[in-house]
Amino acid sequence: MSMFVKLSAARGIPVIEIVAARAIISVVLSYLMVRRIKTPLFGHNKKLLIARGLVGTMALSMVYYSITQLPLAVATVIQFLNPVFAALLGLWLLKEYIRASLIWCIALSLIGVSIMTLAPSLGSSVLNAQALESAQFPPVAVAMGLGGAFLSGLAYIVVRKLSLTEEPAVIVFYFPLVALPIALPFVIIDFVMPDALTLVYLGLVGCFTQVGQIYITKAMKLENAGKVAAYGYTQIVFATLLGVFFLTEIPTVHTLIGTGLIIVGAFINMKSKS
Repeated sequence: MSMFVKLSAARGIPVIEIVAARAIISVVLSYLMVRRIKTPLFGHNKKLLIARGLVGTMALSMVYYSITQLPLAVATVIQFLNPVFAALLGLWLLKEYIRASLIWCIALSLIGVSIMTLAPSLGSSVLNAQALESAQFPPVAVAMGLGGAFLSGLAYIVVRKLSLTEEPAVIVFYFPLVALPIALPFVIIDFVMPDALTLVYLGLVGCFTQVGQIYITKAMKLENAGKVAAYGYTQIVFATLLGVFFLTEIPTVHTLIGTGLIIVGAFINMKSKS
């Protein structure tokens, strides 16, 4: 999904338009899925479902704002604090126990992400270590990035709570149902007409989003929020591979070391579960 977001943005599509396109496709697919399983379209706990949509939309908006104002490496590191928030919120709100293996997983993953993103990485667009040390980052942008990470962690907790009473397809349906009316006014103000290839990219953004959301939501039904969120770090591994094969982004030693730490953390988590 992230790869096609990047390809769409490279062809001049504003971020909010990508969000809207994603929501349009997701709301249609979600509607069809809910109808297919013959469950109530709007679920049972409507207030919490709407809250999930609002929290997700706010998190996405804050994360994208931080990305536009901060170096991508820094914004990425801040956003990957969301599993930490999810684990802590799970402990506080859902009384979920944090195992030692999960702490090791989070620690190794954070170190791995930091090595990958704060060190010289893919191409000249990434700041070098010396530049990062001397950079002065806008406090508002940093605060928005932290807020986005916190709200992403909160969204995991809300989904975990909803999974006790709601079908995954219904939970997924509410995100675009809330995000779309919020995004559309901004799209109308700054609309860019996509060409045929860009339409394909936008369509794939929505399709891959839908598949990912369904499986993440199902995972929430089977495991506690902190552990599921910790596995989100593996998206960096997939992103690295996609970058190599489709975007000609060759990983550096720092990328490989960081990826290795993430895999080790996930392995410790997995062995503890088994």
